[in-house]
Amino acid sequence: MTSKSLLQAARHALGWGQEKLARAINDRCPGRDLPVLPVASRKTEISRWENGRIVPEPPMRAILREIYGRTNAELGFPDEGADRGIGEELAERLVIARRVDSQTIALFRQEVDGVRHADRRFGSAARLERLRGQITEVEDLLRHTLLRRDRAPLAGVLTEASTLAGWNALDIGSLAQAWTHYDRAKSAALESGSSALLAHATAEQAFVLIDAGNVDDALSLFAEAREIGQRAPRLLRAWLAAAEGEGYARAGNDGDARRAFDEADALRPSEVVHPELPFLFLGGTHLDRWRGNALVLLGDPQAIAQLEGLADGMQPSFVRASASIYVDLALAYSAAGDREAARTYAQQARRIISQVGSVRLRRRLEGLVLPGDSRTA
Repeated sequence: MTSKSLLQAARHALGWGQEKLARAINDRCPGRDLPVLPVASRKTEISRWENGRIVPEPPMRAILREIYGRTNAELGFPDEGADRGIGEELAERLVIARRVDSQTIALFRQEVDGVRHADRRFGSAARLERLRGQITEVEDLLRHTLLRRDRAPLAGVLTEASTLAGWNALDIGSLAQAWTHYDRAKSAALESGSSALLAHATAEQAFVLIDAGNVDDALSLFAEAREIGQRAPRLLRAWLAAAEGEGYARAGNDGDARRAFDEADALRPSEVVHPELPFLFLGGTHLDRWRGNALVLLGDPQAIAQLEGLADGMQPSFVRASASIYVDLALAYSAAGDREAARTYAQQARRIISQVGSVRLRRRLEGLVLPGDSRTA
């Protein structure tokens, strides 16, 4: 693909016109000491970028990477040598790495957790650029840390940052980027010595295979993840069972899907917050929402009863999860022949999807056909 088609494809993947992109760029310019241009002028500039007439300058490339959640290569920009630390003296890097202590690890984890909370509220694309910076920094420190006792906690942080980046990339529809992040996460999890982190990264990578249409291999990966995590805390084992349940639902395997979700429900502990698993959310209505999604995939009319009312009970910070419920309800009501209910939920879902920029949810919603229509809604 040319840089022209790559830039246009990234904008189209979000469902944005040039005017919306122009305003998004202008919103970010003051923070980078760049001028705010009239929207018409900015649209002209965007056209020149997308036509391949000019290449944005590095500061503008950073803004576009943040908006789209994509790398320089994915946008057709030249390599800027983003891997920090290359070319610097080895001795200097070793000295810096020796400064890593328990407080540093706690700070890195806090930064990743901050991105995680922002992602739930505001969407994925803008988070990826920030995560890539954190990943590069931690990778560089890990590369120059000598002893295993010091490398293991750094590798744990790298695993968490990489799995979060993988999920963000998956949400914006960048499967190749997601796969790379998850592959790094699994390697880092091995170095960390945590079977729980490895099981989680392995299961999340299976969702990339699902989105790529390879459900059979995804089920194999889910099974491997459950085997890896068989001695993990109950919260993770419950999450792994539910993940496998979704895989079975996507394969149309009704019995195994229901069995897996029943197992997840039985495994879920009363205390659904675990200090070693800050990335897992099965409290409140989350597992019920997940089961409802599986019922929609299976074409079960009971999906409506399972999902109705869950969005109102969702914590306000889980904005994208609410959108997912609306998408599922739109699809479920459409299958039940209720055109108006399907349209209402689709409109609610579309509004939130536009706010958080979830390409993954938008593609699901694009498959909705309202009863009585021959085309998608």
